[in-house]
Amino acid sequence: MVARPARRAPPSDSTLSSDPYALPEGLPVPEDDGAADHLPGAEVPSLVLESSVGPVDLASLCAVRAAVYVYPRTGRPGVPMPAGWDEIPGARGCTPQSCGFRDHAAELAALGAKLAGVSVQTLDDQVEFAERNHIGYPVIADPELRLRDALGLPTFAAGGEELYKRLAFVAERGRIEKVFYPVFPPDRNAADVVAWLTARA
Repeated sequence: MVARPARRAPPSDSTLSSDPYALPEGLPVPEDDGAADHLPGAEVPSLVLESSVGPVDLASLCAVRAAVYVYPRTGRPGVPMPAGWDEIPGARGCTPQSCGFRDHAAELAALGAKLAGVSVQTLDDQVEFAERNHIGYPVIADPELRLRDALGLPTFAAGGEELYKRLAFVAERGRIEKVFYPVFPPDRNAADVVAWLTARA
């Protein structure tokens, strides 16, 4: 019999690694490496990217007020994540983060904030994810990492891919006013954004 480890499940044991809705205990906590220090005050670029609801111009999205969260990659039930995913600080938790924003979308709208999520995944992946999880705001596909190039967003490598490190920002009048980085735990990110905006109201 093979013991059931808390986080180091082999790829063949997909119970832990492929349940995107669960956040296991003992995940490594990401540290602030300074990779987002340059973002406050940055102008949001006029960059048009495809999304689950059609093309999105980020400059237009952020022209008044917007909350944008950036994440590595969401999973699909029954499909294992890259080997060692749970060992990478900040990698696990993209679905709980997104579902948190979905659940707080009405509050963010009441605070005058448009909402969008961004990852490097394909448009097909983003549409499937949005439909499965009933997400009505744009889930943006950026497989060419164009937002990284425009804003200098931090990334990491896993499973042969370059992925975004998890962060969120609030933009007002076209400029980034607040950055949440690193984000942990990811399922609390949306509530933290709501609290920050509420304090400014």
